Amino acid sequence: MKITVKLWLGIAVLIVLSPLGLILPRYFKSTGAWGETKLSGGWMAPLADYGFKGWQVKGLMYSSAAYIVSAIAGIGLIIIAVWLIGKMLAKKKD
Repeated sequence: MKITVKLWLGIAVLIVLSPLGLILPRYFKSTGAWGETKLSGGWMAPLADYGFKGWQVKGLMYSSAAYIVSAIAGIGLIIIAVWLIGKMLAKKKD
């Protein structure tokens, strides 16, 4: 199996596992991640709480789906940014 296929499979697994941040605190009846609550006042996120407005009250299934969509969107933005930076650096080399 090619290394890029392994990379994409690993990313897909991480995307699917991203709702664990929601599920585990509810299961163990604990609070959210300390870094998110402590550092959240610094800026406004495009998808607040990794979800869509009103989805938090619809239940864990909707919140989990929103986490997965947020993960896909974030990874997509990172891929585009890295690709653009790579293009710019390749042009500077030539």
